[in-house]
Amino acid sequence: MSYVRIGITCYPTYGGSGIVATELGLELSLRGHEVHFISYANPVRLEGRERIFYHEVEVTTYPLFQYPPYTLALASRMVDVAEHHELDLLHVHYAIPHSVSAYLARNMMRAKRRLPFVTTLHGTDITLVGTDPSYFPITKFSIEESDAVTAISQDLKEQTQRVFGIARPIDVINNFICPGTYQPHPEWREVRPTLIHISNFRPVKRVLDCVRILARVRQSVDADLWMVGDGPERMPAERLARDLGIEANVRFWGKQDQIPKLMPRAHVLLMPSEMESFGLAALEAMSCGVVPVATRVGGVPELIDHEKTGFLGAVGDIESQAGYVIRLLQEPALLATMAAAARRAAETRFNTNEVIPQYEAIYERVLAPQ
Repeated sequence: MSYVRIGITCYPTYGGSGIVATELGLELSLRGHEVHFISYANPVRLEGRERIFYHEVEVTTYPLFQYPPYTLALASRMVDVAEHHELDLLHVHYAIPHSVSAYLARNMMRAKRRLPFVTTLHGTDITLVGTDPSYFPITKFSIEESDAVTAISQDLKEQTQRVFGIARPIDVINNFICPGTYQPHPEWREVRPTLIHISNFRPVKRVLDCVRILARVRQSVDADLWMVGDGPERMPAERLARDLGIEANVRFWGKQDQIPKLMPRAHVLLMPSEMESFGLAALEAMSCGVVPVATRVGGVPELIDHEKTGFLGAVGDIESQAGYVIRLLQEPALLATMAAAARRAAETRFNTNEVIPQYEAIYERVLAPQ
């Protein structure tokens, strides 16, 4: 498509929506587009490169405001960037409050020119935040008012339409991976069988299940567990590891930026979440030849082909998930076969060359003359 200037807004934290938005912006810049990130902090994986810009949203606090009005400050900053850098469109990730701010910015710009916006739904903005009675009406409104809406899985699309009663079209565009960045490195792989879990350590990720799975696995295989990330469940997980007597076999890495270097060192990924709209960590693992053992929730079955590119178990079923891990670690040929199949799936179905053009097609559509 022709060159466009895009304003991207996302949460700049270690969540999947921010990572996807950041990597989308980086890929778009490589394709010749100009990308302006607009957020309250620099996104965690954002790299300084040509055609990439960052604009901080500053929120002034007044004694009158019990809570800083970020939504309004973001809308004003969107307009400022759009005017001074001639943005063609806004692409916001996570409905609340970003699509609301984009709606305000579009209306503020209306007297001068069109500024369409695209909303990408990532999961908890629909399944948790959006369904809260306090946010339900505004979430529904912002989705319906978007010039285009995308969802990262078919399951999320269907949930959105069902929960909010939305009839408007929603395009499904899966998360993506750069196979050249996330790739297997057999020479890096740990000698000892190593499991890995990567998340923001929120309760929905069921972090404690990972520790319990390791305890069960160690009854059959001398394995270690790497816990990558941080959040409210880290301390409970550390305590559980001590209580189960496996503290020496669980390493808490904290937040890490170099996931492409860390992931290939493991053998199996644990993703025991009770809710996942897609499962970006599983895709990163698959691309690195690390076999995912996950739960059959949300959009995960759209990514993992059970018994071919990974294993899927029931939420909270420690025994079955541990059984899958034991089987993989005790059968090297099976591990190698599934790792290769996982890598092929990541390369062929979810690579950037397959997915990024789908976003470009959305941009062309919303920019077409009305």
